[in-house]
Amino acid sequence: MSNPQRLANLRKDYAQAALDVADVAADPVIQFEQWFQEAMRAEVLEPNAMTLCTVDPNGRPSGRIVLIKGIDQNGISFFTNYQSRKGQALAAHPFASLVFFWPELERQVRIDGSVEKLPDTESEEYFRSRPLPSRLGAWASPQSEVIPNREWLEVRQQNLQEAFPAESSLDPPRPAHWGGYQLCPDEFEFWQGRPSRLHDRIRYRRTKEWSKPATWLIERLAP
Repeated sequence: MSNPQRLANLRKDYAQAALDVADVAADPVIQFEQWFQEAMRAEVLEPNAMTLCTVDPNGRPSGRIVLIKGIDQNGISFFTNYQSRKGQALAAHPFASLVFFWPELERQVRIDGSVEKLPDTESEEYFRSRPLPSRLGAWASPQSEVIPNREWLEVRQQNLQEAFPAESSLDPPRPAHWGGYQLCPDEFEFWQGRPSRLHDRIRYRRTKEWSKPATWLIERLAP
């Protein structure tokens, strides 16, 4: 950047809303669903996009954007290639952090917890619901591996489209290396931007490991 000082001066003051312990639901899943619906109504760009942070076998953290595909009292689900960089990281260290940022509402949600694979039946069900090009893409792309060029990938996709044309009854099976994960949360943090960087932060911590129903301690954190 030609003017580093310009970058240092970039800032935005937040003043849309406030958040207090008295305002939030007793259950963080319910609170998340409320905020998610508000993000939908505000027409936030891809409100379902979340940063997935993992740690690889060498202890190096990495993050990338993935899409949430479900949330309930058991956890948050997403789907990917098990052999990808994130899949290898989760195999080595089955813990992760998810971050949603909805700038239109000046809000952020962070969710931490352990990660496990979803049952094959759930991965099969979701795979079948995907558009055909996306299902073929799961076969075409050796995710995170080095490839020679874009054309190599497009040729693989084209070959699969010819093998499984949309107008035929042939249906590509789910690859064994592709499926779902579920993050089982033990902590949620809801962040609401406030003026002067004195942001509101409300944290939920699971008080008993995997008790059902879950019990949560709700605390305010300093910004």
